[in-house]
Amino acid sequence: MMMDLASTPVALHQYLNGTWAEGQGREIDSRAAADNSQVLARGRAASEEQVDAAFAAAHQAKKSWAATPMAARAAYLIAAASYLKEHAEQFGEELAGEEGKTRAEGIGEVLRAAQIFTYYAGEAERAAGTVFRSPRAGEQILVTSKPLGVVGIITPFNFPIGIPAWKIAPALVFGNTVVFKPASLVPILALRLVQALEYAGLPAGVLNLVIGPGALGDRFIANEHLNGLSFTGSTAVGRRLCAAGAARGVPVQAEMGGKNAAVVLADADLDLASEQVLFGAFRSTGQKCTATSRLILDDGIAEDFLARLITRLEQWTTGNPLDPKVHMGPLVDAKAAASAREGIDRALGQGALLRFQGKAPETGSYLAPTILELPTGEAGRENCAWREEFFAPILAVCTVSGTDQAFEAAEDSEFGLSLALFTSNLSVALAAEQALDVGILHVNSESAGADPHVPFGGVKASGYGPKEQGAAAREFYTHTTTTYLRG
Repeated sequence: MMMDLASTPVALHQYLNGTWAEGQGREIDSRAAADNSQVLARGRAASEEQVDAAFAAAHQAKKSWAATPMAARAAYLIAAASYLKEHAEQFGEELAGEEGKTRAEGIGEVLRAAQIFTYYAGEAERAAGTVFRSPRAGEQILVTSKPLGVVGIITPFNFPIGIPAWKIAPALVFGNTVVFKPASLVPILALRLVQALEYAGLPAGVLNLVIGPGALGDRFIANEHLNGLSFTGSTAVGRRLCAAGAARGVPVQAEMGGKNAAVVLADADLDLASEQVLFGAFRSTGQKCTATSRLILDDGIAEDFLARLITRLEQWTTGNPLDPKVHMGPLVDAKAAASAREGIDRALGQGALLRFQGKAPETGSYLAPTILELPTGEAGRENCAWREEFFAPILAVCTVSGTDQAFEAAEDSEFGLSLALFTSNLSVALAAEQALDVGILHVNSESAGADPHVPFGGVKASGYGPKEQGAAAREFYTHTTTTYLRG
């Protein structure tokens, strides 16, 4: 079944204290990524007063929610996960239509959100604290975790249900109440996520949804009831929110930009590497913070590798994301596509060579897979395609001689989120783990990808505060109390 993009637009509403309400701000809509003239959802944005009402509701609900047994909190997540799985095909098609990734990727993301909910529901059966030995007779030292309170969650457009799920699930299961603001470009999947938790019977005020422009984030950080903020988005906005949070003493967790490298050494399996680099750079139209956007090739295998990669890309189909034969859909909107094309033009003007550009529809927000070959040495490293995050299917390539130069090039970035290394030498892989300052290192697999049971996040300009997912989530969504207990 394929979604009818011409059907009646989804009505956009805010979810405040357990009730769906019309927004009080300006009119907003969500448009199909493949055809920006098609309206998929329409409504009114939340007003600043509605943001305040959402925080007031979350504040009112936080004591009773924190006192709810974790097993009961987990049961809401399990029920919501079941709802998401039941509706995965519908929601995945809506995701593909709205954001632009393929239907298969959209359905996969909905199922991943369900998996994340199920994983965090398991916290009810994991260790709740730690007992330490005391140096004093007759005493024990207990370290237990408590929820922060009211948590603000601000998410980007590129994973409109996956990223909200991996923030909201741990926030709720650890006893926090939530005010959630999705990217206004992709509100439909935010509605669906909240509907899943409403279906599960989540008490009023525990989760509140406000849809509107990015400026509402400033209202979040200023609200008196905010006890913590989790943000995913650009480095510039993230750092501004971090600074504002620090000024108020409010903890902020920020997952920000990336300019991730794939390093292919002379001893790599080139067939495997070319497949994985293609996936890392061009799946989801390159709209991933973990996408491969820099490719570092040993000069001994550079031409052979590029020939294999280009051969694969020549079979890569760009088009309607709802077509099962398509490998890559459009960018999220025309503005994103225009920005990416402008980036390509600037890179070419700075000396890059257009090594490959595939075919794509000339309408809508499409951009074909693009490979830019940069000059060797310092000139290539100063090119905008090496430095800037285009968030598009654009891969910048440079050549080096040997492992040391490859590692040096990989480290030549303000960002430090993810890196893919291709080598058959275990010693080199182990050395990379120590030498390369990134939050995520993939050896012989693509740079993109994250499992819910392990930490996710970057270093340098890519991240701030505790990591996300896995046991690391507890570090942000709770604080500890150390109790000296003497009988």
